[in-house]
Formats: sequence, structure tokens, C-alpha cells
Amino acid sequence: MGSTTGRLFTVSTFGESHGGGLGAIVQGCPPGMPLDLAAIQRDMDRRRPGQSKLSTQRKEGDQVEILSGVFEGRTLGSPIGLIIRNKDADPRAYAPFKQLYRPSHADYTTDARYGIRAWAGGGRASARETAARVAAGAIAKQVLAHLGCGEVIAYVSQVGELVADIDPLSVTLEQVESNPVRCPDPVMAVAMEERIRKVRSQGDSIGGVVRCVATGVPAGLGDPVFDKLEAELARAMLSLPAAKGFESGTGYAAAAMLGSQHNDAFEPDGAGGVRTRSNHSGGIQGGISNGMPITLSVAFKPVATIFQPQDTVDQDGKAAVIKPRGRHDPCPVPRAVPMVEAGVALVLVDHLLRLRGQTGRLGPA
Repeated sequence: MGSTTGRLFTVSTFGESHGGGLGAIVQGCPPGMPLDLAAIQRDMDRRRPGQSKLSTQRKEGDQVEILSGVFEGRTLGSPIGLIIRNKDADPRAYAPFKQLYRPSHADYTTDARYGIRAWAGGGRASARETAARVAAGAIAKQVLAHLGCGEVIAYVSQVGELVADIDPLSVTLEQVESNPVRCPDPVMAVAMEERIRKVRSQGDSIGGVVRCVATGVPAGLGDPVFDKLEAELARAMLSLPAAKGFESGTGYAAAAMLGSQHNDAFEPDGAGGVRTRSNHSGGIQGGISNGMPITLSVAFKPVATIFQPQDTVDQDGKAAVIKPRGRHDPCPVPRAVPMVEAGVALVLVDHLLRLRGQTGRLGPA
């Protein structure tokens, strides 16, 4: 099972949604770096369930325990072991459905692949797995700051048909965290919250889009041809539960543009370097970062569990009807914001270490 990502900064996650807990092993973290455990916990609190009426009411504190790799507040350079213990697991809620394949879940496909599955909550396919990723990503964010190479901020830009028109470079963390939807446009945030509440009252779910910007990233990150930076970012984003679409820079909108409109002209940056006048490329050209802000978007489908009768089949292929119950998010994007940030930070750190390992530097020659 593919539970490890990265080449020099590697993360391996483990655990199931209704097992004893989840965790991660982080390797490649520079030694001697101060590690702020409170900062890790802050990102965990942003991802945890039960934080608002817009999310699942499962009550998990998601307290992170550091098992190894840190001594007296500093990293040792050895593997960092993290664990988040489950406190409110309820596998009994899934027992009535263990013989049924829930529509648009990973039940059938996991059986097809492995011949066995953890039917309680979806096991590794559950979004609960991302708790370990967010913890590891919070460490990656601190590595970025330690190396002086970037800040990552994500936010909700769309819920259903509601789209917020925001300049990504103007968004602050305080704006994102000012409301439960995590949309920095306060007017649109109210409309999005109302939309999610209405959908939830109907026993349904709704999708959305998370936009992310990484600033301060040096030029030179990315390894063409198969390890292009945007390809690795796409891999990280599309491995998130419910993620169905990825765009870098102008994304699909570029298909309707002319080359004369889309090309990013170069100009002096006033400090002896270069920059581009526009940023349609989203900070990546030829699969390598160009020093401009990296911008991307991730589209998330509606949460698969809805509280309405649906046609399905059982494990013997016989027709059945299922009406799930349990505790689930009506919309995935508010809690996906820290997940997206974590995935982007992990990719950037891994490529920063690759650049340093090959050239001895963390930026342009």
C-alpha cells in the first residue's frame, strides 16, 4: 500500500479511522532545528473534527505525541515519530453496512484490490488518515521557515456554485480563520455557510474548491521530466480524500487564452534578479519554480456519505438499498484547507533538500 511520500524529506503514515490511532514517521528533517509543538497542534486543531457545526460531530482532540527524533525542543536528524490516538471511534455504527458497498466510497475498490478491507469507517481510505499528514506537514512548514524559503496559505474559494473572487496574494491566515468556512471574503463566507447548512438539513453533501499560494519559494525547485514541481504537487493534492481536480496557475482557463495573453514577460526585480510581470504560470515554468508565488487550486467532490436511501449491492453482488448513518462532513473544503497546506509544504521541503543536495544552495546560481 502506498503510504510513503517524498525522496529526501519522507513521510510514512499509518493507522485506520476507527483503530487505535494514526501516526507518521518523518525522515530527513534537518538536525538542530527548533520544533514548535504548539504550532503543530494549531494545524491539528484546524483539521480536527467537531470544530464547528459545519463539520462532523465526532469529538477528537487530535493531540499529537512526539515519540522520537526531538530532544530538548530541537530535532535530532533521526526519524521523528508522531502519533494521534483515536478517542471517539465508533466502529459499531458501521456494522449494519459491513456487507454493503457504499456508493462512491472505496469499499468495493478496496475489496477488488486487496481482497480485504477495514469496513469500520473506511479504514485507510477515510479522511481521518489526513490527521497524520497534517502533523507531518506542520513540521514541513517549520522547515520552510527555518530555511527562509516560503510560506503556504490555503483558503476556500468555492462552495458549490458560490465563488469568491479574491487576490490570493492578499489573503492572510487571520482572514482565513475568521469564519468556519475558511473563506477570506466575509460576505461570501456567510453565503457559503448558509449553503452548507441547507444541504446538510436535506441529508445531502456539497463540494468546493481550495486555493493555495506559496510565497517566498526560490527559483530552481523541480526535477523534469517525471518529477516536475507541479506534477509532484498534483500528486500530493490528488492523493487527498475527495480531491478530483488540480490546477496550477491559470489552469484550465489557459485553454481559452492566446500565447500573447498567457506568456509571463520577464523584468528586473530591482535587487539584481528577475521576476515576471504577470504570473499565469503559477510560479512554475518547465516544471521548475521561477521564484514567483506558486498558485494552485484543488477541486473536491461532495462527501460520499449522504443520509438518503441509495441503490447499491452487497458483497455477493445482490441488489440492496443503503441509508448510511454516522458523523460526516456535509462539505469537505473547510477542513481540507490545512490538508492542502500540509501537502504543498511537504513537496516544497523535499525539493528544497534535493536542490541543496545537488547544488549546495537553496536558490538560483
